[in-house]
Amino acid sequence: MNMQKILLFVKYPEPGKVKTRLESLLDQADIARLYFCFVMDLLETLGGTGCLVDIIYDPPEKEREMARLFGDGYVYRPQEGTDLGERMKNAFQSSFAEGMTSVVLIGSDLPDLPRSVLREAFSSLETKDGVLGPSVDGGYYLVGFRKGGFFPAVFDGIPWSTDLVLSETIRRFSAAGRSISLLPSGRDLDNPEDLQDFRRRNMASHFARFRTMNFLNQLEFPD
Repeated sequence: MNMQKILLFVKYPEPGKVKTRLESLLDQADIARLYFCFVMDLLETLGGTGCLVDIIYDPPEKEREMARLFGDGYVYRPQEGTDLGERMKNAFQSSFAEGMTSVVLIGSDLPDLPRSVLREAFSSLETKDGVLGPSVDGGYYLVGFRKGGFFPAVFDGIPWSTDLVLSETIRRFSAAGRSISLLPSGRDLDNPEDLQDFRRRNMASHFARFRTMNFLNQLEFPD
């Protein structure tokens, strides 16, 4: 049995509740549909990894709606905790309690995440305690651990939503005596500039056929 798991953190795509920094470029309904495309594209990528996939969703009362949108082929778990760090910590602890040997967590803000990066993440966990995928904004788009390398304190007191997230997390690894591998950097889709960069870089890539690009190509906004 495969004892590797991917945790996908997802918000219910309700207009006005997701990707609000894109509202200067798109209306709330289009943003919600765009976010739905993000998640569907990621699920297609994850489906080819051979790993177990859990959708860790928010808000907790939306399980039925989430399953209706994204399908019944996944385990759905509500995000549990008062901040992002506690929610991630709890998701890892639950997965390792199930007997997983390595677990990787990703958000839903990088819909063109290559499958090769996920393979590299799990490969690195064969020799390293943890793995991080740095984001260009100073955060990270992926975090993973092998079971013996996980330490909950890595998520405590991190200044979330700042450009210090990555550096402080790396410092925590060092202070705990844990080894870490860094993946290629990525760019989350948070603001209009990110979205326009995403569109440009994928016009001629294999990702051009995916839902996110198809949806963006139907919209009218400045290049």
